[in-house]
Amino acid sequence: MESDIYRTISAPSEGIYKEKGSRFIANAYPVAGNEDIRHLTEKIRKERHDARHHCFAYMLGHKRDNWRVNDDGEPSGTAGKPILGQINTRELTNTLIIVSRYFGGTLLGVSGLINAYRTASAEALTNADIVERTVREYYELSFPYVSMNDVMKILKEEDIRQSGQDFGLSCVIMVDFRVSLKERILARLARIEDLKYKFLEIQ
Repeated sequence: MESDIYRTISAPSEGIYKEKGSRFIANAYPVAGNEDIRHLTEKIRKERHDARHHCFAYMLGHKRDNWRVNDDGEPSGTAGKPILGQINTRELTNTLIIVSRYFGGTLLGVSGLINAYRTASAEALTNADIVERTVREYYELSFPYVSMNDVMKILKEEDIRQSGQDFGLSCVIMVDFRVSLKERILARLARIEDLKYKFLEIQ
């Protein structure tokens, strides 16, 4: 069975590395998607407009298959890859690290840059709170009032979360549960007469 557990960071964190006058400030962020990444990279570029480079890497998705690196003008492979390497070392996802470099006047060379970006990123993640999350799916359930007890019994027994409800002419409840339990839960719900469920796209 495919795992529905992934590791990420719970809140932003920062790390700093200094070498031969250059300062490398790494900021790590928990992110949900590309919109978060665009917003945060633009924010850092504005806040640190006097930095020479803003290099970054990210990993998205519980399968850890959506990633990107950006060297932002540094020699190819010296910034984005070492940053991503630290995300991979800790097996994290839904994580973005941006490293801003203030140039100190002395060239560090390829190995020096790799070490600087790697060390700054590692420091940011060392200062982060790493947590485990579960992948969840969201559904809308609609059913007649006569089925209320049957539905509530399943929600309680399966520890299903409710996120909204509308009791009008019929009953509508928004629920979510772990992906690994989906087949069993949907099979139980499908046995309730006149119950319909609809998958909800939640970003």
